[in-house]
Amino acid sequence: MEIAHGRIMGSGFVAVIDIGSNSVRLVVYEQLGRAPAPVFNEKVLCELGRGIAANGRMAEDSVEKALESLRRFRALMNHMGVVQCFAVATAASREAENGPAFLAEAESILGTQVTVLSGKEEAQTAAMGVMAGMIDPDGVIGDLGGGSLELVDLSAGKARSGITLPLGGIRLQEQSGEDLEKAKRICTRHLDGQPVLERMKGRPFYLVGGTWRSLAKLHMEQNDYPLRVTHHYRMDPKDALAFCKEIIQEELSRVDSIYAVSKPRRALLPYGAMALAELIRRGEPSELIVSIYGVREGHLYSMMDQREREKDPLLVACNDLAVLRSRAPQHAFELIDWTDQLLPELRLDETPEEQRLRRAACLVADIGWRAHQDYRGEQSLNIIANAAFAGIDHPGRAYLALANYFRHEGLVDAQLSPRIRELASERLETRARVLGAAFRVAYVMTASMPGILLSTRIVRDGETLCLVLPPELEELNGSVLQKRLRQMAKVRGLQSIVRVD
Repeated sequence: MEIAHGRIMGSGFVAVIDIGSNSVRLVVYEQLGRAPAPVFNEKVLCELGRGIAANGRMAEDSVEKALESLRRFRALMNHMGVVQCFAVATAASREAENGPAFLAEAESILGTQVTVLSGKEEAQTAAMGVMAGMIDPDGVIGDLGGGSLELVDLSAGKARSGITLPLGGIRLQEQSGEDLEKAKRICTRHLDGQPVLERMKGRPFYLVGGTWRSLAKLHMEQNDYPLRVTHHYRMDPKDALAFCKEIIQEELSRVDSIYAVSKPRRALLPYGAMALAELIRRGEPSELIVSIYGVREGHLYSMMDQREREKDPLLVACNDLAVLRSRAPQHAFELIDWTDQLLPELRLDETPEEQRLRRAACLVADIGWRAHQDYRGEQSLNIIANAAFAGIDHPGRAYLALANYFRHEGLVDAQLSPRIRELASERLETRARVLGAAFRVAYVMTASMPGILLSTRIVRDGETLCLVLPPELEELNGSVLQKRLRQMAKVRGLQSIVRVD
């Protein structure tokens, strides 16, 4: 097979098969690493958890649908040349009477062992997924599946003892006989007195699982949110409680923007909303944060050594993009060093997090060069804003995207800027404008090639910003470079000059 040049060549494709109570999913990742990029992702709603509450067995049609899906997944993995496959199973497989027979057949089809996670292990693995997808998360994690709800306290980089409760969407729907008042009483019975809810008070509550992600998508659509990335989407608890009440009380077909949720997912929304509402009432979290990273990513994270885990997932992903899409990746690293020394001259301080974001922005500053020049800003912004990044919140995404947008479009008037700027604080937007202006100077001076940038320096002399060129680079000076330098200086209220020294 010909090696694609649009991929990072590493250890080879790694697959995770997640046999859940509602869906069976295959995700094939580019490699096992700190920022695993999905190459292929397919989900089949098999509803293995349906029927267990009533008779203790997985329905035969659900079992056959799941096995059929696994046969397809095995064929796809063979075709793709997957070098390593991990398979995990959760509540339905571990609790059903016919679970062992199903798992034996699944292992025969896949040719690999299926790891059946206990409730505690499922909670711990989901917590590791959140750790993989966010920087220093600290709060309580809730993973809502079809058969169970796992809750675990995460603090100081460690997942404390977790619990599993029979409050998964399918199970709650069945146990209540589709009576939402009864579903509320079931939630109350299982949640009252749980110590982990005491540890939630005043701390973030991280939402994991397909039903809660669907609720987040619907909430974003109703609020005309500028992004469609659910990872790290934040909700105020009071607002979320009112939203859950609407989902519980309204007929789903009449819910505003319900089209944002796929039809197969809709039936479980009221039960997911009921569980979430009761958790908010009892736990009183400071905020809700959605994580698309869960058991699958947590299982991969557990396979990594400590050195790999300690890498910054955002910088790893941005470096990969620089390698794959920029004209000269080394130039991006020079840009980091150049802006390191530039910001003090501009009297622009940075927090450690802002420094981290600036360095990430430098890495992706040239990924849009193949687009037509009239659309590079817009396309770059969309790629960055919607990229499958981990370790970054939505204001951070806005900063990265805006810096690249300003780099291509110029320092446009705020009224003409894209809506994503609504997510950035005034402080972050200011820094995005300054960085975009710096990019415009750097790229016109170097033609995007390495070997020049670090031979130059920018110094401040009173109210004048001086670009200092060495004598051997004097011929790079010209009207376009001078104009770009004036624009950058103007952002900070300064004059500018190019000096040869």
